[in-house]
Amino acid sequence: MRASRLLSLLLLLQQHGRLTAAQLAERLAVSPRTIYRDVESLHAAGIPLYGEAGHAGGYQLVDGWRTRLTGLTSEEADRLFLAGLPGPADELGYGDVVATVRLKLHAALPAPLRDRATQLQQRFHLDPAGWYADGDASPELARTAEAVWRQHRIEVRYRGWNGEVTRVLEPYGLVLKGGRWYVVANQPGRSAPATYRVNQILALTPLSQEFARPADFDLPAWWRAHVVGFRARLHRDEATVRLSPTGRQRLREIGSDPVVTAVDASAQAPDEHGWVTAVLPIESLTHAHGDLLRLGADVEVLTPLALRERIAATAAGLAALYRRD
Repeated sequence: MRASRLLSLLLLLQQHGRLTAAQLAERLAVSPRTIYRDVESLHAAGIPLYGEAGHAGGYQLVDGWRTRLTGLTSEEADRLFLAGLPGPADELGYGDVVATVRLKLHAALPAPLRDRATQLQQRFHLDPAGWYADGDASPELARTAEAVWRQHRIEVRYRGWNGEVTRVLEPYGLVLKGGRWYVVANQPGRSAPATYRVNQILALTPLSQEFARPADFDLPAWWRAHVVGFRARLHRDEATVRLSPTGRQRLREIGSDPVVTAVDASAQAPDEHGWVTAVLPIESLTHAHGDLLRLGADVEVLTPLALRERIAATAAGLAALYRRD
């Protein structure tokens, strides 16, 4: 641990030129006193490092000296693809490893490319979580990732649509989609894998049994096909609605692309109040009921009748609730 910190200290000075003990302590999550001891150790090892006192002082390396200890470890190389996503890396338990990888890469770059890398970091930031949630990382995410990596079976207690179930899974891979983690896994004896929300795993027991991951299984390709199939199954029915100008604009903000496209394609000429009649795809009565209620009094469902009756019953219940003394 200390050797890694000493190397990180050298790489930070190599990257930034001059840093105070307080700045180094903040970046390495230690006390300034620890930095002083580390600097003494580096001096004793013959590292050409010196410090200057005063307001503009700090520690720096002798001009022209560069460490060559920038080789990536096998673990760091394995996690390199996550270097642009520190948030998900932290959720997986790889945050420290990714931070070290980024530091090593930055230190190894020639000066022009190093400056460009710094500019890129200041101009582009990836935040995969949604606006109204920070994601749904589970306490079992790190152990799920470990099982994926080691190709070990896991036994999970899972909250599914029909209640809690216990499953033995062979986890093929993890996918982060819209701030939510999914594990693509197969049940022994089944012919095809399925997806499971990681935050719905209530308990996980690692098993000692290894499994053979299919040699031809391509996680990105499988996921793309899964998304296409999901979207094809998503809208199995349709509803005819009337939308006020406000409702139609609001629908553009909260509706999916297929819904907005369908409304634009089917919208009839506005009436004297600006309302339009349009047909939109729906997944089910339950989903449509919840989604359309978000538009309040700016939408009227015409068909199907069952959906219209559900929304009318909800509206009547709300009116009764708010009429109470």
